[in-house]
Amino acid sequence: MEIFKQITANGITLKEYPFIKELAMEAYLLENGDILKLDKTNFDSVSVLDEEIALKKGRKNGDGRIDLLVKYSDEYLGIVELKLNEINEQSLKQLENYLEQRSQILELGTNYWESNSEPKWIGVLVGNEISSSLREKLLNGYTTKENIPIAGMTIRRFRSPNNEIFVVTDTFFKFNYGSKDFSKFKFNGNSYNKGRLVNAVIKKVVEDNPEITFSELKQKFPDRVQGSTGVFDLKEKAEEIYERTNRIRYYIKPDEVIQLADNVLISTSTQWGLENIKAFIEQAKKVGYNVEIE
Repeated sequence: MEIFKQITANGITLKEYPFIKELAMEAYLLENGDILKLDKTNFDSVSVLDEEIALKKGRKNGDGRIDLLVKYSDEYLGIVELKLNEINEQSLKQLENYLEQRSQILELGTNYWESNSEPKWIGVLVGNEISSSLREKLLNGYTTKENIPIAGMTIRRFRSPNNEIFVVTDTFFKFNYGSKDFSKFKFNGNSYNKGRLVNAVIKKVVEDNPEITFSELKQKFPDRVQGSTGVFDLKEKAEEIYERTNRIRYYIKPDEVIQLADNVLISTSTQWGLENIKAFIEQAKKVGYNVEIE
C-alpha cells in the first residue's frame, strides 16, 4: 500500500519532500547546523566541524565512518549518526560503537578541540522516524556504559507549491544536570545558560556604564578570562570567523550584539565550559556583578 502524506499550513499545502540519500541529509545539516541544537541550556550553540571521518574498528564487523562531528559550546564534542529512515536500537548500537573509538578523533592532528581541558562527549541519532523503544529510552535520559548521553532527532522536509522548503524536527533528549554542571545561572532576576549569561552580564555592564569604550571593557574582562576566543570581540571579526569557518564562536544576531560608547559593536563568545565560566563569574564579582548558580 502506498501512503500519501501532506501538511497544510495557513492554507498552503506542503507535500513531503524526503531526502533521497543520506549524503543529501548530511549536506543539508552541514549548511544548517543550527538544526542540531538539542536544548536551551548546554546544547544550544552548535558548530559542525567535519564529516565522513574514518574510524578503525568503528563497527563490530570492521572499520566505520562517522557522518558528522559537531561541537556544542566549548564543552562537548558530538558524534552524529544519520539514517535515511528510522532510527532504532540497531542505530543506537552503531553509534555506541563509534563512541567507543572516539579517542581516534583527537589523534587525527586537526583543530577539532582547542581547549586545554578534555572534551565531554555526546551521541546524536538523526532519522526521519524513531522507534517507540528508542524514543522511550532517550526520553528517560539514556547514557552509554561510559555515561555518554545520547540524543535522538527526527527531521522531515516539506515543499510548498512555490518550491519553498520547510523542515520539521523533533528532539528526544533528557540530560540529567547535576549540581557540578554549572549549567544554569541566575543574574539580574533571570535564568541563563553559560553563553547567554556572559552576554547578559556584558550588556548590563555596558548599560550601567554608557561611556565605556572597547579598551576599557577589555580591562574589566580581559581575554584570559575566557581563554581561546576572549570574552568578546569586534562584531565584524566575529562575523568573519563565522563566514570563513562556518563555526559559531560568537553571538552575532542583532539582538545579541552590544554597542559601546565609541560606536563599536561587539559580540560575546559562545565558547564556555566549566573552568572558564567559573573564571568569568569570579571576574564579574570583582567588577560588582553577582551571579548565582541555580
